[in-house]
Amino acid sequence: MKTLIEHARTFAHSQGAELGKLAAGQSPYALFITCSDSRVIPSLITGARPGELFELRTAGNIVPPYDVGPSSEAATIEYAVKVLGVTDIVVCGHSHCGAVGALVRGDDLSAVPAVREWLGHAAALPAGAPDDPQVAEAAQHHVLGQVLRLMSYPCVETRLRDERLRVHAWFYEVHTGGVLAYRAESDSFEAL
Repeated sequence: MKTLIEHARTFAHSQGAELGKLAAGQSPYALFITCSDSRVIPSLITGARPGELFELRTAGNIVPPYDVGPSSEAATIEYAVKVLGVTDIVVCGHSHCGAVGALVRGDDLSAVPAVREWLGHAAALPAGAPDDPQVAEAAQHHVLGQVLRLMSYPCVETRLRDERLRVHAWFYEVHTGGVLAYRAESDSFEAL
């Protein structure tokens, strides 16, 4: 924590003038939905500056069903689309994902009941090799399931139909820093 605290103490002095412009409001380019994993840093991956990405981070980059009732995730998606007017949404999974790995392996999550219940919102059980530490195939399949779930949200569905919104499925390789994007024409994830 010492390093984090020291950076927080000096941050305003080094960035204050640049950040002052943000007080007028925000108009991010995209909503970036990804995992809470500390190794996945959207602004580092994309090079986004403050104000350019609206982020939603959830364990396992899960987009819960819209009809389960009000949730922080649904509110964030709705706000990004209807209020901020983002024109793109990226759902980004990643290699070495603990949430997807737990689903694939069928881990006993009884000691973490909130995690167990949350992972129950995965769109479908990701297929993959239980002994693959990267869980790449399963995580990519999982991203596509979350994209389909996202596209069923009323605000997203409306903007897609009106062609005012694009949804992207990405996969971040923690071990290389590479980013792959899903290409419908080849039905595969390919380098950006």
